[in-house]
Amino acid sequence: MARAIWSGYINFGLVSVPVGLFSATREHEVDFHQFQRGTSDRIRNKRVNERTGREVDYDKIVKGHDVGGGEYVIVEQEELADIAPGRSRSLEISTFVDLEEIDPIHFQKTYYLGPSDEENASSYGLLRDALAKTNRAGIATFVMRGKEYLASIRADGKVLKLHTMYFADEIRDPAEVGTLPAKVSQGKQLSMAVDLIEAMSGSWQPTEYKDSYTERVKKLVEDKREGKEIVYNEEEPEATSTTDLVSALRASVEAARSRRQDGAKKSPAKQTAAAKKTTTKKTTAAKKPAKRTAKKAAKKKAA
Repeated sequence: MARAIWSGYINFGLVSVPVGLFSATREHEVDFHQFQRGTSDRIRNKRVNERTGREVDYDKIVKGHDVGGGEYVIVEQEELADIAPGRSRSLEISTFVDLEEIDPIHFQKTYYLGPSDEENASSYGLLRDALAKTNRAGIATFVMRGKEYLASIRADGKVLKLHTMYFADEIRDPAEVGTLPAKVSQGKQLSMAVDLIEAMSGSWQPTEYKDSYTERVKKLVEDKREGKEIVYNEEEPEATSTTDLVSALRASVEAARSRRQDGAKKSPAKQTAAAKKTTTKKTTAAKKPAKRTAKKAAKKKAA
């Protein structure tokens, strides 16, 4: 069973729900150590006193804030813990909002929230089911590892998910990226760009996406271990010029539609569905003349 990286209480109104916080994701990057070039000597980071050059134990290190003029204010870890909201043990929900109202740029990292014990599991389930029924998320603040976080809490199936979020003043102004182009006027280029997006559209299937770079790094390490020659064939793409934009869009739309058609032909489920549809149409078409013949026979008999 996973180990909680934080434990505390979700507080909303006068209700407190004991919970544990668990990592919902894990990264699969290839780890590297540092070596001095041309040797097998490891490079290690040490905490060193810059005046004496001696290494300092972690428990003898304190934090200091630069206030200018070469002066620092020293702050102890216990002092930081004392001023933390709720003594670092409280997820204080201030309001409930629709998730659609939150710009995704605010989301930082996702965690799971689990009940701390079986005795209070019912209160956890009550909050989860109420959030699911109202389709809302609780906006809360809490302190973890010496930092205060803004967070949203929402229901997802049987579990509560917590998303840490950026505060408004942590999000940079998009104008900082430089001069942005004006709105594109309606024209052939825009129409073809829309067609390309439609041709490349599909449903979100997260399992279809793989970390190909990590796999290539692993292969690189394995090839070098075996003494194989490393050859790079890929070239960097070049920006499409304005004069070639229409032809590039047209070719892209045709290629995307062709891939979609090929995918539809290869899909057994779609072929089966198409076969059933054809069979139904043929059966229906075969029955119609029989009805008309029956009606004519009835009329003759009545005459």
